Amino acid sequence: MNQETIDFIRLHAHGDVQKLALAGNRFPLVDMPYALQQIAGRQAACNKLPAWAAIDDLIYPPHLSMEQCSSQPTARYKALLIQRLLEQTSKGSVQNPAKNEDFIGLSAPSIVDLTGGLGVDISFMAQQVPYATYVERQEMLCDIARHNFPLIQVGHVKVICGDGEAYLHRLGFSTFIFLDPARRDLHGGKTVAIADCTPNVLTLKEELTSKSLYTLVKLSPMLDWHQAVIDLNDGCDIVREIHLVSVKNECKELLFVLSSKWQDPLKIYCVNDDSAFSCVLSSASDGQSHIFQDTISPGDYLYEPNASLMKAGCFEQLAVSFGVKAIAINSHLFLSKTLINDFPGRKFKIVKCSSFNKKELKESLTGIRQANIAIRNFPMTVAELRKKLKLKDGGASYLFATTDSSGNRWLLITHRAE
Repeated sequence: MNQETIDFIRLHAHGDVQKLALAGNRFPLVDMPYALQQIAGRQAACNKLPAWAAIDDLIYPPHLSMEQCSSQPTARYKALLIQRLLEQTSKGSVQNPAKNEDFIGLSAPSIVDLTGGLGVDISFMAQQVPYATYVERQEMLCDIARHNFPLIQVGHVKVICGDGEAYLHRLGFSTFIFLDPARRDLHGGKTVAIADCTPNVLTLKEELTSKSLYTLVKLSPMLDWHQAVIDLNDGCDIVREIHLVSVKNECKELLFVLSSKWQDPLKIYCVNDDSAFSCVLSSASDGQSHIFQDTISPGDYLYEPNASLMKAGCFEQLAVSFGVKAIAINSHLFLSKTLINDFPGRKFKIVKCSSFNKKELKESLTGIRQANIAIRNFPMTVAELRKKLKLKDGGASYLFATTDSSGNRWLLITHRAE
């Protein structure tokens, strides 16, 4: 990278990449493809990885790698998970099978990332352990990692350019093994099923758990976690924790903690930003034992669980833990008479309750010209209901169309309670 290219990147750090590309002929001494890649990468990092964007001289990869890498909140969550598992190990909850000095994990905690990518996850997790290894097949990404790791204060991470599966076969032992299998097929199309990802964890699970205390596997948030547990536990009993991680109420990651040295019951963690709810799988909702509220009245508080809880489906345990009552089995909305500030989701106060009688609807919606509309267990789409009610989108009112446990349909007119 010549000085002209360096100066161009710094001068146009916040510029429009498309416009800069069109003006490329004006800067013959600038390596324009590389410069545009760095400008676009840092701009993406400002939103996705602000801690990286704040560091000068980091090198950013092509767009696809930036798109696929973890965000800062999800990477930090993994670091906290590593920290908690280490504390659990130090208390003797898990038996370390390392028996000789060939195993790094005997004397000090270690982590191996078999699918390194840009290195975002390992850069955060490595802050918790003295020994860390990054394995990546693409030489370009390895070169970037070697350059970036010292700048982000994880210079102790060893960079290995090679195939992660082949490295696993040579590995003796590591406290942690991390994998984020590639979720794209040979044609670049997106995949979801575990068996369709590379590497296929299902064919490696015994080796992974025999060579680690904990194996952390990141999978698609679109995956059916119930089926994933069945697949991963087929022929063994290794799934110990499931983490559904959301950022700003959008489910971003599905993490599985696998271990053959730890026999506690399977636990589910539902995380959204700084909010977390956990329950043992056997206590999760069976869809039949909800406690229902007989009546819905103005003044009641209405709760909508966050995206991770919706994905997990542990509604019964949620209701028991927070003392709320369900509207119906399939409505996934809850009620209480007093406000529960720490409920993991959105909170509303019901102002009016209306049936779908035309006269009652008209009276209840008097003065409301726009509203945010949601449907839960209701036979209309949001667009259809909005058209029926003749309301614009937005405003301070939140309308929930739902069905109670007796089959009655309601329009609940609410305001945010936070």
